[in-house]
Amino acid sequence: MGKILTGDRPTGRLHLGHYVGTIANRVRLQKEHKTIIIVADLHMLTTKCNADDIREIGANSIQLVTDYIASGLDPECVTFYLQSLVPEVTMIAQLFQNLVTVPRLERIPSLKEMAHAAERAEMPFGLLGYPILQSADILSAKATHVPVGKDNESHIEITREIARRFNHTYKDIFPIPETIVGDVPTLVGTDGQAKMSKSLGNAIYLSDDAESVRKKVRGMFTDPNRVSADTPGKVEGNPLFIYHDAFNPNKEEVENFKSLYRAGKVGDVIVKNALVEALNNFLEPIRQKRAAIEAKPGYVEHLLVKGSEEVRKLAQETLKEMEDAMGFRSVHNKLRRKSRLHNSED
Repeated sequence: MGKILTGDRPTGRLHLGHYVGTIANRVRLQKEHKTIIIVADLHMLTTKCNADDIREIGANSIQLVTDYIASGLDPECVTFYLQSLVPEVTMIAQLFQNLVTVPRLERIPSLKEMAHAAERAEMPFGLLGYPILQSADILSAKATHVPVGKDNESHIEITREIARRFNHTYKDIFPIPETIVGDVPTLVGTDGQAKMSKSLGNAIYLSDDAESVRKKVRGMFTDPNRVSADTPGKVEGNPLFIYHDAFNPNKEEVENFKSLYRAGKVGDVIVKNALVEALNNFLEPIRQKRAAIEAKPGYVEHLLVKGSEEVRKLAQETLKEMEDAMGFRSVHNKLRRKSRLHNSED
């Protein structure tokens, strides 16, 4: 059995893109591997660091873990923790900083995208070092597998490089984690944009009610060249069919719609109505689980505090191993011995 570590920033509700990108894999793998899920509030500060954003961490963290559990992650199998409650991880990140160069970090395309999305003219130091702190999260728990979205694969490669470099330079203490990408690595937005995103307002959330789903699907981007129901339409790259492929379990119905659509024998409204039904059938059990969780005040908070204490112990052990391997603990012990000698002479 391996060990999984993955998670998200507490910036708001999770959507269908999160589900197909990472959550489905987390649910599938939780019985096979020890699973640790991070609520990455320190990572959130790299793009959202004003006082209002920080005040929302608590509520957003509870919403995030509620989404996780409602989507199928089992608290009996999974440990949830809040990143800022494990301060040893920041020390581990500090020790990792000199194992990677600035040009190597600057080559990660998603960092520039994140800076642009946060409307920052220049990249802050914290955002540049985001992959290093992420590496500390993963390696502090000695995770062997990391389920991520397609856009985070390059981050995990940095983790693998840091682990190899530390093992080679000091002592072989870290596993080289493997990346696991979802079956639908990136889900397009309802507006046809390349990626579903909270900031773009093109997301269907796991917490959306049935009417919200209906409205969003009815307004979904399809084939812009299709002017009427009898006009042959394009299926490839069409968000309507990307969503059907991902969430409609009736594959025979989906393939029939594709044939009719290409031939100009079915209207968008009919295909959209079928998608509304499929999505609401998918989301309804999640809604029911969420209601049950929300009926237990303090339950999610308890899971986060308990999980943070557990993960902190792991991080403390890893930090001790690192300090031993690097020679710091030897230095510290000599200082303490000489200090005690001085005190005894007094």
